[in-house]
Amino acid sequence: MLSWLRKTRNRQALADDSGELFDENFQRRLESLVIASRRAYRGRARAERRSKKSGSGIEFADHRVYTPGDDFRYLDWNVYRRTGRLLVRLFEEEEDLSVYILLDTSQSMGSDNARKLNYAKRVAAALAYVALAHLDRVSILTFSDRMQHRLPPTRGKNRVFKVFDFLRPIDSSGPTDLAASLKTFAAQNKRRGVAILISDLYDPAGFDAGINTLRYARFEPCVIQTFDADAARPDLHGDAMLVDTETGEERMVTVTPQLLDRYERAHVAYRHEIGRFCAEKQVSYFDMPIHVPVEDAVLSLLRRGAFLI
Repeated sequence: MLSWLRKTRNRQALADDSGELFDENFQRRLESLVIASRRAYRGRARAERRSKKSGSGIEFADHRVYTPGDDFRYLDWNVYRRTGRLLVRLFEEEEDLSVYILLDTSQSMGSDNARKLNYAKRVAAALAYVALAHLDRVSILTFSDRMQHRLPPTRGKNRVFKVFDFLRPIDSSGPTDLAASLKTFAAQNKRRGVAILISDLYDPAGFDAGINTLRYARFEPCVIQTFDADAARPDLHGDAMLVDTETGEERMVTVTPQLLDRYERAHVAYRHEIGRFCAEKQVSYFDMPIHVPVEDAVLSLLRRGAFLI
């Protein structure tokens, strides 16, 4: 799907400084969001991320047959006395959840005075803060037609200021290539976990190959599609020169009410197509209009079970 704008529209950033994205008021709302998110999950079993490892751990899990090179300290001598078999004790150990936030910074996200990109930054910051508050390991990565910037894995609520500093200067540039970008991401990140994709998903090549890349690489994808409801029915009429924000392709069109109706229906159909695909593949999907306050949108996402934190 192409994102078309008037050629004469101002493409500069929003008048308010990006530093105001994460002001004190926003930070207070984040703390309220953490409290509310805990309330939302009260009484529900937290997803346990456990792995079986030899040696001391949290809870005994099983035995396995001894193989040369195993540490003798972890042999179960009681079993050996009874049966004569050498077995190694295994314990279940809870592991940190790795949360990867993949933020689309292609040119279409920066269109219309960067409203979508600024909203997506706030969503990324809110999700990062909630995960950090639960001691998960959080990374943020940006992409367009390739992977670009990366905030290395970090833990702890106090690291949210590193998140703010990372996100503030991020700008939009380049076309979208979900498949290539996410293939690179999967190759570079061997530690599996939750991969939260925040994007308008305006990729001419389609969205499915990129999402499937995350699935096949055994990440747990969560797809958040940000969109501007006003852009789905732009305030245009008469003859207008439109330009694709990513490719620069130009097209002269005569805008009529009938054409706007078709465009609006196509936009809705595209979102429904993404929703159907994700439902079939058992991928969490949330469409997130940017007029909804960030804290309300994120809390709704958590309550609907995007990922357990």
